[in-house]
Amino acid sequence: MTLHRRRFLKSIAALSGASLLGACSRSTPTLPRLPADGVVLAYGDSLTFGTGAEATSSYPAVLERRIGRKVFNAGVPGETTPAGLARLPGILDYVRPALVVLCHGGNDFLHKLGDEQAAQNIRAMVQAARRHAASVVLIGVPKPGLLPSTADFYEKIASEFALPYDGEIMKSVLTDNEFKSDLIHPNSRGYARIAEAVERLLRQSGAV
Repeated sequence: MTLHRRRFLKSIAALSGASLLGACSRSTPTLPRLPADGVVLAYGDSLTFGTGAEATSSYPAVLERRIGRKVFNAGVPGETTPAGLARLPGILDYVRPALVVLCHGGNDFLHKLGDEQAAQNIRAMVQAARRHAASVVLIGVPKPGLLPSTADFYEKIASEFALPYDGEIMKSVLTDNEFKSDLIHPNSRGYARIAEAVERLLRQSGAV
């Protein structure tokens, strides 16, 4: 075997190893399996509430039908993360969820309250849920603009707490007029896509 060929094969092996390591690093963290009577808390603002569609078409309602578990919709339209953080302990005490799907921060972006505040509050929400023995799944929200992109801090928080995370589904829905009811809210088809993405994340994590 020539020296050139040996070097070529070593390069291929190195690239293959790097690809495998990358795939492993992107794997979904494992969560405890939800019992049949386990409750999922969908927590957030109007994107969770289902503004722009009938109540039965909100993503929590669709998700409930898809996974066969009770999904409690605790979305409040217009809510910012400071208000969401203040509201969360009471909701956790009332619902006692086994798992929380957290999707918050959009109104902070709309009102230009700052990424740092939103990140601190979402991090505190994750910690509050865990103190109540609930697993957490995080859904990133895009910042408005000509080229909307999901705020970087969501992925950092997901990595910090080893949370199953989707930073693409909201961006893909909210940048496609086919799935929107207005400038900032999905329609029923958009919410169905979000529910499918959350279900996929739950299955990948082993929660369902």
